[in-house]
Amino acid sequence: MHALMSMFGTTSPADAAWLVVGLLGQLMFTARFLVQWFASEKAGKSVVPVAFWYFSIIGGVIVLAYGIRKLEPVIILGQLPGVVIYSRNLWLIHKEKRDQPE
Repeated sequence: MHALMSMFGTTSPADAAWLVVGLLGQLMFTARFLVQWFASEKAGKSVVPVAFWYFSIIGGVIVLAYGIRKLEPVIILGQLPGVVIYSRNLWLIHKEKRDQPE
């Protein structure tokens, strides 16, 4: 078990837990592409469903937390702008729905 943990750069159970957190965030990013791909195939054209933005923000926040925990500036700087953009897109989507007459 120790050899497996060191192979992934983990030296403690807490490090191993954060590795799992980071992998979960990456899985969210994979899921967002699958959601977008399936929606586009179903529609027969390129579409970006709202679920894409939810998976994006969830994955971004999780990977950002991982980067902060590991003090990885590349991950932090890579994820932080995305989280802001994903949040803004969701805000615009909900604003448009709210402003539409019923």
